[in-house]
Amino acid sequence: MRPPGNPAPVTAIQAIRYARHERTAQANFTRAVDDHDLPMPLDYYVWAIHRDGHPPVIVDTGFGAQAAAARGREITRPIRKSLRDAGIDRLGVEDVILTHLHYDHAGGLDDFPNARFHVQDAELAWATSRHVCDETARAPFDGEPVAELVRRLYAGRVVFHDGDEEFAPGIALRLAHGHTAGLQLVVCDTARGPVVLASDAAHLYANITRKLPFPIFVDEEDYARAQARALDLAGGSLDHLIPGHDPLVLACFESENDIALVDLPPHTPVTEML
Repeated sequence: MRPPGNPAPVTAIQAIRYARHERTAQANFTRAVDDHDLPMPLDYYVWAIHRDGHPPVIVDTGFGAQAAAARGREITRPIRKSLRDAGIDRLGVEDVILTHLHYDHAGGLDDFPNARFHVQDAELAWATSRHVCDETARAPFDGEPVAELVRRLYAGRVVFHDGDEEFAPGIALRLAHGHTAGLQLVVCDTARGPVVLASDAAHLYANITRKLPFPIFVDEEDYARAQARALDLAGGSLDHLIPGHDPLVLACFESENDIALVDLPPHTPVTEML
């Protein structure tokens, strides 16, 4: 916690759920698990970081109806409506941080026509390289969002980051490659201490606690190091780490209308729900 009278730069963080995928536990791990046939769905989020006197910073852009139909996902509420319900004017958003360029994190760039998009050098380089000639390697990407990001680059709307950088007061970017070549964590300075938006460094809390990766990565050893780094930046506490796809975010934190306030302490510790 911060000392009294020393306000935190980040005043609120909303985790906004927009989609869901029903699946069993085995689909979420690289090795066999005892509960392999039990339900373990994925939720899909975008995040909004709020600071006094500034427009919200959006983290990731989600995906739309076309990608949902192609990949068998259920959109529970379209992104544009999700943002309105969260009190966010998407046209006023100036900055969007893309944690990585998989279809479910970078599929909605058109929803933010006035924004700059922040991406790691290594991420766009990999997504436009010979690596994606391999069908398996390119499967988590959709070509059109990557192409749209390149168009935004030529329109002067892309900002590159090379490793760890300070994004703004109270918001830091930390490179955590492994799931992808240039995944970046977003570390927020809140009243309760650091909150790490881990994105797909950990799809689920269970990927961390079971020490079993989600079965999409470019390097398994780097993936493990990325998770360790995310947890270290969260002060070793799962309550300060927000994974990319865990329904427990809505279950553990104060939430309404599928919007969780993760700048606040969880009303139920994450470890009690696992």
